[in-house]
Amino acid sequence: MRQEEIDEIIRKQREFFESGKTLDVEYRINALRHLRHIIARHEKEIDEALKKDLGKGPVEGYMCETGMVLSELSYMIKHTAAFAREKNVITPLAQFASRSFVKPSPYGVTLIMSPWNYPFMLTLDPLVDALAAGNTAVVKPSAYSPNTSEVIDKIIGECFDPEYVAVVTGGRQENGCLLKADFDYIFFTGSQSVGREVLKNAADRLTPVTLELGGKSPCIVDRTANLKLAAKRIVFGKFLNCGQTCVAPDYIYCDERIKDRLIEEIKTQIKRQFGDRPLLNGDYGKIINEKHFNRLNGLMDRSKVVYGGSCDADALRIEPTIMDEVDWDDAVMGEEIFGPILPVLTFKCLEDAVKKVNSRPHPLALYIFSSDRRAVRYVLNRCQFGGGCVNDTIIHLATSRMGFGGVGASGMGAYHGKVGFDTFSHKKSIVDKKTWIDLPMRYQPYRQLNDTLIRMFLK
Repeated sequence: MRQEEIDEIIRKQREFFESGKTLDVEYRINALRHLRHIIARHEKEIDEALKKDLGKGPVEGYMCETGMVLSELSYMIKHTAAFAREKNVITPLAQFASRSFVKPSPYGVTLIMSPWNYPFMLTLDPLVDALAAGNTAVVKPSAYSPNTSEVIDKIIGECFDPEYVAVVTGGRQENGCLLKADFDYIFFTGSQSVGREVLKNAADRLTPVTLELGGKSPCIVDRTANLKLAAKRIVFGKFLNCGQTCVAPDYIYCDERIKDRLIEEIKTQIKRQFGDRPLLNGDYGKIINEKHFNRLNGLMDRSKVVYGGSCDADALRIEPTIMDEVDWDDAVMGEEIFGPILPVLTFKCLEDAVKKVNSRPHPLALYIFSSDRRAVRYVLNRCQFGGGCVNDTIIHLATSRMGFGGVGASGMGAYHGKVGFDTFSHKKSIVDKKTWIDLPMRYQPYRQLNDTLIRMFLK
């Protein structure tokens, strides 16, 4: 798609937004209801597309993608009216008599750029929040998940006119054109390298952005942890979607005294959850493409693999793999893994572990497994990270009642539920001053009485 075509889409969306239709809260809610109905009608096609792109089975596809979107839709349909209301705040006595209130207002024409790893959920979830807040949207799904992008295009085409919501497919050329265009807000989910380019381009127009990025999310396990349960939950979170999850535990950082027992428990759990031959498991996914398959193979030091490591290049599959005796200089620790490779590192004391985690770029997620509440509080208070779990992994993002986002290198801004509505809204602070009285103390000529009254009110 050429720059002129994208600019024309934006022009029409701006005309539609300026018509005021999306300011009507009932209009927004009806749009969300219609989207929920259309998604439910195409559930089978969504499952098939996710299977082709990522090898996801229908249970995982619904649990992690379609069901998550439907849940966000149901929540926003129920709460949008309340979120959109003006909120009264206390007026200072010096401004008597007046009413002070905050009015949520949509930004206007928004751009939503989504990645390939959860292509349906990470496209539709921010769209739901943007529409609930009263915006129009241009949606750009990833070129790496073409089958899901096609279904998204079909669903949105059935549900909305393009002057309200439009889909732009394609690759780098289209991304470049979109980033040169005049949007009122940009919401990007993807890698840190592309996130930097989004931010640079947005800076030229002073366009506000949300960046949902990634990073090396640690999974800290201390000596008091329930190792059997920890292993079960770590294996679920790490190898879901073949490790291609932005909040997957990137590496285990455990007390050296329990490392061997933890590794044995993880091996046991891999067998229980995926079988003795995971590459033949129909519900175990695949790597998105050959480029990422080769990158992951390059991160594996075969001399340090203690479990798994087998690959099927034709099917783009890599077994759940554990690496032991890993150090911070290994290739697998030099970048976000984003695949089914689990390195294990150790610490002597928790204080040293916290210092090491804090010496690295802030991760999107952090997980702490411990039965010691003081240790848990210490880690949560001292470490900087986007969000996380205590004695579990990844489930913190599966709710509309908490925001999800990163900090520092792992992103800026957040979304989901009320936080998502606020992300796509500008809060206008307004004072409605009454005309039946006008306090004289702020006007010149200043007198002693004016000064006394001002000092009484402002202290």
